[in-house]
Amino acid sequence: MSAAELQGWFTEKVEDKGVAFSLKLGEHVHGETTPYQRIDIYSTASFGYLMAIDGCTMVSSRDNFFYHEMMAHPALNSHPAPRRVAVIGGGDCGTLNEVLKHPQVERAVQIEIDERVTRLAERYFPELCARNGDPRAELVFGDGIAWIKSAPPASLDVIVVDSTDPVGPAEGLFGRRFYADCLCALDGGGLLVQQSESPLLHLDLIVEMHRFMRESGFAHTRLLHFPQPVYPSGWWSATLAQKTPGPLTARIDEAAIAKLQTRYYCAATHGAAFALPPFVAGAVARPE
Repeated sequence: MSAAELQGWFTEKVEDKGVAFSLKLGEHVHGETTPYQRIDIYSTASFGYLMAIDGCTMVSSRDNFFYHEMMAHPALNSHPAPRRVAVIGGGDCGTLNEVLKHPQVERAVQIEIDERVTRLAERYFPELCARNGDPRAELVFGDGIAWIKSAPPASLDVIVVDSTDPVGPAEGLFGRRFYADCLCALDGGGLLVQQSESPLLHLDLIVEMHRFMRESGFAHTRLLHFPQPVYPSGWWSATLAQKTPGPLTARIDEAAIAKLQTRYYCAATHGAAFALPPFVAGAVARPE
């Protein structure tokens, strides 16, 4: 444990940005080093359980709904018929859980490289794994990059990349080659959505992602944003890339959205998520 943890606090520092986020801890309930990463589970004073991977906050009981809802619902409600969905990463199963709330989804496969993330989520975050037994769900433990590369052409409608930061096992998920493979795996009108860090702290990365996606053949890219208290800056984003030209098909049916039983996502937040402040909108739209 770090000195901060021994004093009763978990602190994630972003040294190069000069910021940190802390949670007051209860117990360190689990820790292990897998072939891929270090996983720790803590109880906290006010955020329930916290999962940290390699010292970085991944998911908490209290605020995970912001992230999981916004990774799933804006994309699925921007596709006319999201029948076949792949979630790359997402081992805590929260995004998969939200995807499976959509009755249009016929098959949702989650490809997570580290099975221990899922097994620990089943134990400490069972609410996120509530739909793992859904007959439409398939859990695959392996390399998401290789899985997408081998996926049959035009076999998916939506790809959700629910990855950790672009280091270690996740680094290859942020490159041109991976985006080109996603483009091939998507059917006409298909959508790719990927977590894209903080617009306040990581705008250069966001700009690079959009450029790489466009260079890989995606017709359009759009940024959506949302609050995420346990992540650096408290403000997070996802990047959505559309395979073919044309406007997004926003299926904003308030009665259908109400049936999703969401806590943050709704018809109003769908639209608001795509409304960017000028300094972000200008950077993302800027030709490289």
